[in-house]
Amino acid sequence: MTLGLSAFASVSWAQDDDDDDYVSAPSVASDDDEDDDGFVSAPPKASKGKAARAAAMDDDDEEGEDEEFASGDLTVAQRKEQLERKKFEEEQRQDEYANSERRRDWLRNRLILQMGMGSRYAFMGETGMGMSFGIGAEYVLPFHLAVFGSFGFLPKGTDTDFEEFELEGGSGWKAGINYYLFPKNPLHLGISASYGTVYFDHDIKPDNNVRALISVEGYQFDVLIAYMTNEWYYLQFSIGMYYAPKLAKKPAQWDESTDNPSWGKREVLGMWQNGQWDSKVVNQDGMNKTGIVFGIAIGYALPELFPDDTEKRRREREKARARSSAAGR
Repeated sequence: MTLGLSAFASVSWAQDDDDDDYVSAPSVASDDDEDDDGFVSAPPKASKGKAARAAAMDDDDEEGEDEEFASGDLTVAQRKEQLERKKFEEEQRQDEYANSERRRDWLRNRLILQMGMGSRYAFMGETGMGMSFGIGAEYVLPFHLAVFGSFGFLPKGTDTDFEEFELEGGSGWKAGINYYLFPKNPLHLGISASYGTVYFDHDIKPDNNVRALISVEGYQFDVLIAYMTNEWYYLQFSIGMYYAPKLAKKPAQWDESTDNPSWGKREVLGMWQNGQWDSKVVNQDGMNKTGIVFGIAIGYALPELFPDDTEKRRREREKARARSSAAGR
């Protein structure tokens, strides 16, 4: 009995060793090998990112080939039309920039021809409403600084208080500089300083029924409100104050001379009376050395005299559109 059990245990132990050796044996088959049943072992899994990039590259290559194929089908006329359209769109963008940014600064390289009345064309006088009529010219520099000059005439008239007397006419001039603010707004606020004929009055004593004109020169300071865009029309209002140095000093008694033209020697029977001075105008204190003045003017503003390439192209395009519109009619 014991001998039989020992033999059975030996056989069982040998069978277990054979099974273990079979299970633990590693697989040495290659990925590309095929077994007798036609089974092919699975290849190693590729990275999903690499697969996506490869697919995208394939799509790009196909699109590039399609574009080359399509461009190859364009005729010469179609290519020319495409280039002209691109050029037109680029010019449109440049023109929009010129109109919206640079061209809106209307205060540069502009010559303005003006005509007006009042203090700047070129002087005002006694009643505060008497004013000359004149013409002028102004040139606006690139930095919104302008130089101007004007020349005006005071017409001959009739004295409203003494109709038997006439008022002598005359002329005056003025030159100065302006500085404008708000260049990108159609209404430009400005300040001005000038020198020239600033004030006039008439001698109270007539000569052959004509009261002589008395005019003085001095300094003037104005505040300006001007309207100007890239169009031709120009409008300006001004209000300011003048100062005439010659009128500042009242002559002392017994002085033999004076620069103040509104004072004269007192005469009795053609002789100087006691070295005294009398006012030659209605105001007993002579002409005022300072006063408020104002004026108005209209003008023609020429286009910018030194345009850049963008502005030149814009003008050419405007002319071309005008010609095409005229031809279409």
